[in-house]
Amino acid sequence: MKSLSAVDKTRYVALTEELPLFVSKSLLQCSHLPTLPAVALKIVELARTPAATLHDYGQAVEFDTALTTRLISVANSVHFMRSAQPVKTSLEATQRLGLDATLATVLSFSLLRHTQENAPQVRIWQRAITSAIVASRLAQQLCPAFRGSAFTAALLQDIGILALQAAYPQEVEKLYANSGTPHQQIARAERQHFGCDHTLVGAWLAAKWGMPTTLVDEIYQSHDGLLTDHLATLCVRLSGPIADAWLAVEPVSAFATLLRQLTAVENTPALALDNLLHHLQEDLAILADTLQLTHPIEMDSHALLIEAQQLLFQHTLTLSARLDEQNQRLENLHQHYAALEKQSRLDPLTQLANRAWLEEQLRERFAFCQENDRTLSVVFIDLDHFKALNDRYGHRTGDQVLERFGYTLSSLIRAGDLAGRYGGEEFLIILPDETAQTAKLFSQRITQHLQEQPMANVDQKPIYVSVSIGVACLCDGGFGNERELIDAADKSMYFIKRSGRGGIAIYGEK
Repeated sequence: MKSLSAVDKTRYVALTEELPLFVSKSLLQCSHLPTLPAVALKIVELARTPAATLHDYGQAVEFDTALTTRLISVANSVHFMRSAQPVKTSLEATQRLGLDATLATVLSFSLLRHTQENAPQVRIWQRAITSAIVASRLAQQLCPAFRGSAFTAALLQDIGILALQAAYPQEVEKLYANSGTPHQQIARAERQHFGCDHTLVGAWLAAKWGMPTTLVDEIYQSHDGLLTDHLATLCVRLSGPIADAWLAVEPVSAFATLLRQLTAVENTPALALDNLLHHLQEDLAILADTLQLTHPIEMDSHALLIEAQQLLFQHTLTLSARLDEQNQRLENLHQHYAALEKQSRLDPLTQLANRAWLEEQLRERFAFCQENDRTLSVVFIDLDHFKALNDRYGHRTGDQVLERFGYTLSSLIRAGDLAGRYGGEEFLIILPDETAQTAKLFSQRITQHLQEQPMANVDQKPIYVSVSIGVACLCDGGFGNERELIDAADKSMYFIKRSGRGGIAIYGEK
């Protein structure tokens, strides 16, 4: 085997350190890890060289007698015989087989000489061959110059499974025994058991063989999802999911899931899946016999995709209906929560702010005005002779007066003001950016309205009320907090009540 270059050694050491310690020890001590002869490494290197010719492949193979014999045998099989003349040299064999079949034959012969004795290895290699064909066909559509490298990376993306099988034959038997286990689920099980999955192990093994660093990284990143701008990388990452869908027990459902994943990825280039699957059927039929693998099940790829699209449409409709139902429930919850939150802030009788909300809002606005050199005023209101009104007309009439007075305040305040019931027949209004004088003018509008409009009617007799009002402005006193501001307005209001009621007093004025 060729020696590792300085770059490859660096990558190999880095991957060894990235492996869990017990895994790296087991792999290094394993005497029967998969190996590649020098000729196979040369073939891989050629596959990743766009300028390489089939003549180059023939020359590389002819130095390995056993591999040459295998290639000639495959080239003379019924699938590749184009004339009565059998091929006799490695060059003739590679020319007849073509790039993909030559590379698949070389790696299969080198890595899996006894696949029929190991059912899990047969499934792994079937997935590898299917993925490689898919990657090659995708690259032919999207990035023809990278066709050979995409085929190689897809073919080797699961070699880490072979290494884990060699190092942990009994432990991995359960992981790979069920042929119906989804590939991503296998990778999750590997991470739970080993602390890493087969992509890291495969990259480590490829680096150990001395493969190019770019190929090592492609193997490591082969399962990383479809978000990539590099088309060759996309071909490799798509190849596995497409192969899994093709080999699934229920391919229609599997392809419906795959189509949904593709539509969710932005900037994914348009892929001619119908044409790809049609050729996949033909290519697999040839390589299955060539590599002595189980012959793939015959499928109508066109009908398969149509049925998958129909199933996806049904799933989408069902999901959309569920989402609509969930969104409606969520909207109802939001509305219910908003209503509850609003009710928690309101006085139920007057529908004005309650005392707790008034004090919280005044505390925030007081702090804001102090920090930003702004002012505000508060208006403290008490309904005159309200106890006597209750005693004379009853509490029901008293409630009507409070309710009507609350509506009056709501109609008189502007946007940004806040009026609330402070307790009993007491009310508080917060007026941002108002001075004591402008707050007094507002208060006069209240008293004038009360003189003109009755707050209740008893036996068709209108009931008018008067109010005592105290005003306090933030800029008219050294108030330390909002509580002191309320107390100032309250004291001004009580001055009016002691002076005969029905008037307005401003804190600080004689």
